[in-house]
Amino acid sequence: MSKDINPKEAIIKTAYADVNKFGQNGEFDKSMKAVNKILAVAPDDHTALHCKIICFIQLTKFEEALKFIEKNRLVTLIFEKAYCEYRLNKPNLALKTIDDANLPALPPNLKELRTQVLYRLERYDECFESYKDIIKHTNDYYEDERRTNLKAVAANLALDTNKMIPEIPEDTYEQYFNGSFILSNRQRYSEAEKKLRVSEKLCRESLEEDGASEEEIREEMDIIKVQTAYCMQMQGKTKEAAAIYADVLRNKPKDPALVAVASNNLVVINKDQHVFDSKKKIRSAMADACEHKLTARQKKAIALNNCLLALFTNASDQIHQLSTKLAEQYPDMRFQSLLIRAVQFTKDKKHKEAIELLQKHAASTANKEEAFASKFAIVQFLLVQGARKEAIDILLSLGEAKYKPGIVSALVTLYLGMNNKPAASELLRTAVDWYKKNNVSSGDLSDMWRQAAEFHLRGGATETAASSLEELLKLKPNDVRVLAQLVIAYAQCNPQKALEVSKKLPKLETLTTASEIDALEAANWVMSTKAAKKSANAKIDQSPGTPVVEKKKCHKRKRKGKLPKNYNAEIPPDPERWLPKYERTGFRKKRDRRAKDIIKGSQGMSSQAAEQYDMSNRANLNKSSPATPAYQEPTPGPRQQHRKGGQKKRKGGRF
Repeated sequence: MSKDINPKEAIIKTAYADVNKFGQNGEFDKSMKAVNKILAVAPDDHTALHCKIICFIQLTKFEEALKFIEKNRLVTLIFEKAYCEYRLNKPNLALKTIDDANLPALPPNLKELRTQVLYRLERYDECFESYKDIIKHTNDYYEDERRTNLKAVAANLALDTNKMIPEIPEDTYEQYFNGSFILSNRQRYSEAEKKLRVSEKLCRESLEEDGASEEEIREEMDIIKVQTAYCMQMQGKTKEAAAIYADVLRNKPKDPALVAVASNNLVVINKDQHVFDSKKKIRSAMADACEHKLTARQKKAIALNNCLLALFTNASDQIHQLSTKLAEQYPDMRFQSLLIRAVQFTKDKKHKEAIELLQKHAASTANKEEAFASKFAIVQFLLVQGARKEAIDILLSLGEAKYKPGIVSALVTLYLGMNNKPAASELLRTAVDWYKKNNVSSGDLSDMWRQAAEFHLRGGATETAASSLEELLKLKPNDVRVLAQLVIAYAQCNPQKALEVSKKLPKLETLTTASEIDALEAANWVMSTKAAKKSANAKIDQSPGTPVVEKKKCHKRKRKGKLPKNYNAEIPPDPERWLPKYERTGFRKKRDRRAKDIIKGSQGMSSQAAEQYDMSNRANLNKSSPATPAYQEPTPGPRQQHRKGGQKKRKGGRF
């Protein structure tokens, strides 16, 4: 006797077969309909509920999947819930979901998801350790992908130059690509560019081997090209980089992060040029689609560039709004936003407001570097207005920092600009005393000591100059020039000390050799041609033991000078006989015949009329004629005399 089949069970069995078939074929919308048939007859079927959530995820309906989990209280589906939150750009909630599960040991899928969430939250140290642990305890098909992700984490850690980054093997083009980021973040742009060239070559070979279309290859290679352009840009090859960015953007890539990076970098290259194009590019970089695709560092750079671009356009109200927004979004950029606002105030001729803004920040901030930079910005604004005295007061208020070589140099320049040499001399003297007293090493101070010594020597303060030269001699003990200057300085204030120091100078024999003396004597540029030849002929190579042959002196016969045939000894010679003819007293310049018949007046006028209208002629000026002479018909000029008949009529034809 046959057993009766329950219709409900038959429906569920048939529906599960459809779910499995459609799922394997990737037809998840049909699979969803089959799951709904199961839930219609068995609403509490846990497997069917799980299958429906998987269908939602495969159809990228993460919001619906999350609502369905919460509605049916499927607390055991931790991975699915956390994954939906991660894909909905809620990484904090995803991490909380995983951590709140309080599992003794996370399964591999949850551990890997948690690592991805840590990367999105930019907690790179934890993420790096987690990936190392996963790679160590797993061995499957996804090993290359995990190593690629580990390289990406290491690239972000490389921003900290003090952190040691372990070597990670590179086999695929993605790993070479991420490896180039480590080098570029360490400012090794040339090496990074070479690695990107390798990545580009491997990318094409790998995708062609997989049978990818040319469009898919181009989309993948555009990412590598943009990073290559960045490395070129940082090496100063801005034209080549700009061409690559423009070429990639011309292809209209689908990745919003790629568009944002290329657009932002083009804005940086353009600076204050092509402002209209830069405005469009910065809008693309700040699109909403890029919000969750970029790191916080990238978004911060784009926001700052947006403010600077507004500064180039001189849009005052917009600059203040954007700067305030920048400081609110990124508190660590508050000082940069203040500088932008201060620059705009100076552009608007509001120098007082700019200085007050920076003074207020310098007084309130706990960051010494920002306070220091604020005062320098104030000095710059004061100098733009020509307020040198106020600028000097600000620099002098820096305390012991005013003795830094750069600040000392600026103060001396300002004092000399105000023609206050005593103050400049006193500043250099106090700077020398401060460095001697505190024994501070602030880089290479040799230039400052040298300038201070030369300044005091010119001003007659030989004791102070000697003190500077002593410090310089400590830095450069083998510098003969410094030693010589020190002897000169002591010679004016302490002759005994000068004598002692002069003994340290090298002897004259060590400074010049016989070969150098011969070379100087052979230098023909200081003597005439005859003397040079005579000097050259006079030198004979005489080896020891060679007898010297004495040359006989040639006596030249003196001849009497010839006199001219008409010479008369009673008449004294002309004292101007050696002067050129045009410089002698009786010289009369011959009149140029070409200037004889020059006619003044309009073209075609006769000589008679020209003389009449020649106001430079004294005869015309002395006549008692009215100021404006009566017009007379001039005689026909040469062109008028030869003209025969009127203009001929034009024969028929086309005009």
